[in-house]
Amino acid sequence: MILAIIPARGQSKGIIRKNAKKIAGKPLIAWTIKAAKKSKLLDRYVVSTDDKEIADISKKYGAEALMRPKELAGDKITTLPVLQHVLKNIPADIVVLLQCTSPVREKGLIDKCIQKFKEKNADSLATGFRCFLEEWGRCSKPRQDVKGFFHDDGNIYVMKSDLIKKAKEPNDVWGKKMIKMEISREQNIEIDDEFDFWMNEQILAKKQK
Repeated sequence: MILAIIPARGQSKGIIRKNAKKIAGKPLIAWTIKAAKKSKLLDRYVVSTDDKEIADISKKYGAEALMRPKELAGDKITTLPVLQHVLKNIPADIVVLLQCTSPVREKGLIDKCIQKFKEKNADSLATGFRCFLEEWGRCSKPRQDVKGFFHDDGNIYVMKSDLIKKAKEPNDVWGKKMIKMEISREQNIEIDDEFDFWMNEQILAKKQK
């Protein structure tokens, strides 16, 4: 089974109650649920949350909601124990991690990621972009000569569930065969602050037109 997991805790420091906040006319989490619903390859999609309002919003937009214990809802909790908690309740072969903080996804992107993951027989896949940033004072090459590196953008991750269940540290989930999926720049903007929120809202509003 291919299971999409959408983590969405109630509290956030950068933007208060970010996951429930409206963006381009819908709660932020609704955009990720909407993308999951359009997938033809996902068997189930579930929201992991500690918050009743977010659970209610998730159900309203068509997702399952799994309440997580309070000890998995703090600021310092990584995504790993959240994924492991879901898998203890819902068995799956492949996990697709969809983060609410990346609400912009082109049509069919989730399925393209799953297909590539399966075709390459990968342990994990991540969406992202080619980053050419360098620390000031460390690079003197012209930009066109800088090779850059792949930076995961937090939009979509596909992983083998066995790796997640056995993982002791967050990086254990990637395995040995890691596949990269470069996607368009407008899909790379992860929401960490109010400016990111505004940027995503402009993109979503433009797409709706």
